[in-house]
Amino acid sequence: MSVVTDKSNASVKFTQNSAKEDTKKVVYETKDLNLWYGEGHALKNINLAINENEVTAIIGPSGCGKSTYIKTLNRMVELVPTVKISGEILYRGRNILEKSYQVEDLRTSVGMVFQKPNPFPKSIYDNIAYGPKIHGIRDKKVLDEIVEKSLRGAAIWDDVKDRLNQNAYGLSGGQQQRICIARALAIEPDVILMDEPTSALDPISTLKVEELVQELKKDYSIIIVTHNMQQAARISDKTAFFLNGEVIEFAETDKIFSNPSDKRTEDYITGRFG
Repeated sequence: MSVVTDKSNASVKFTQNSAKEDTKKVVYETKDLNLWYGEGHALKNINLAINENEVTAIIGPSGCGKSTYIKTLNRMVELVPTVKISGEILYRGRNILEKSYQVEDLRTSVGMVFQKPNPFPKSIYDNIAYGPKIHGIRDKKVLDEIVEKSLRGAAIWDDVKDRLNQNAYGLSGGQQQRICIARALAIEPDVILMDEPTSALDPISTLKVEELVQELKKDYSIIIVTHNMQQAARISDKTAFFLNGEVIEFAETDKIFSNPSDKRTEDYITGRFG
């Protein structure tokens, strides 16, 4: 990955309009963020300010840059060798693209839950204890407490408390996804990124994860990519609509779905395209 500093394509910043917004702390801010995969311009002048203790949904048609954007926030996108980035990604006010910023420190603070449940081929207990062990925690009593707290936080403790030593692959898809959320919680992150976390789940499991997201925002800032507009409307505080690598509109979710400012947003949410 290379980081370039040309800001000649800077776009107009989104502004916060209400006094209420001014009182909220920004956890992530992207400024004039551009990203290329080789010659392909995947993200174009992205300016977003994401508040803490809110659920921010990223919506848009396939290929619009949603997943690419969320993967910039924990620098996972730089695993692609042809990637070039310009602009800034500020996490708690510090640019994570600076060479001095340790990616390990970032991923300790920013957890990730993927589209398809991906538990490790280990016991339920070891799945949750994995992160804390990597960070040097070896005390069995402390690990036991972290495992229970994390599983309770993911609303799955009662389902698995009597089979912690069983392989996580024996769980249903919805349970596996909540195990993955518990695994993310075990390192006590500040932010949780979710990339279409319910797209592989049945409706009942999806509802449980949505209820969990609403509960988790009391303690975490959550950024969720979803192709399901009804889901975005149900669970998010703010919604950003991406199209062709650009942010077309970013506002309170109620406004996006009831009174969008841009006709392209209206066309998308009413099913005229996408």
